Amino acid sequence: MKDKTKVDPRIIRTRQLIKDAFIELLQEMDLNKITVNRIADRATVNRVTFYLHYRDIQDMMENMALEMGERLGLIMRGSTTLKSIDETDSVRLLNLLEHIAENAKFYKVVLASTKTPIFTEQLLKIITETITKRREIDSLHIKTDIQKDIIIWYGSSALIGTIVSWLRNDMPYTPQYLAKQLSLLFRIGNKIE
Repeated sequence: MKDKTKVDPRIIRTRQLIKDAFIELLQEMDLNKITVNRIADRATVNRVTFYLHYRDIQDMMENMALEMGERLGLIMRGSTTLKSIDETDSVRLLNLLEHIAENAKFYKVVLASTKTPIFTEQLLKIITETITKRREIDSLHIKTDIQKDIIIWYGSSALIGTIVSWLRNDMPYTPQYLAKQLSLLFRIGNKIE
């Protein structure tokens, strides 16, 4: 009996070709000029093959954003054996930045440009969920009398803005250095009284 949860490697390979073609085209032209024909030609598949996997370009982008969100969510929720919350957050942040650096071509196109806001929205959702779960938010809210949701919006937007700027500037710092610098900023922010 076949395992129905296992996806055929040919399907995975074809979807990756289509996604890679889309990313390459996004580097070259505006989103509104990209067509299914162009994606199929670049991916060396035919239109029918594209439509076997996605309803349209928007459906493909939504699937890509969900996949990205799942990967980033796993990284941000990843468990560690460290005792301190600061250490755990630092490791998660480092893992996030290393993942982005390893997939820089993809993230430069989808996060560092204004062409595809669906990806930035997905990243914002993941980071907001992560920040919301931090216990320090409650103490910062009490210490400063700043509304909890404003603290969360600010923290997630600042982190995304930093990541986008890092990508737009061709990642001038290593993920390790940037994670360390951001961790220092977070600790300073948590000590505000």
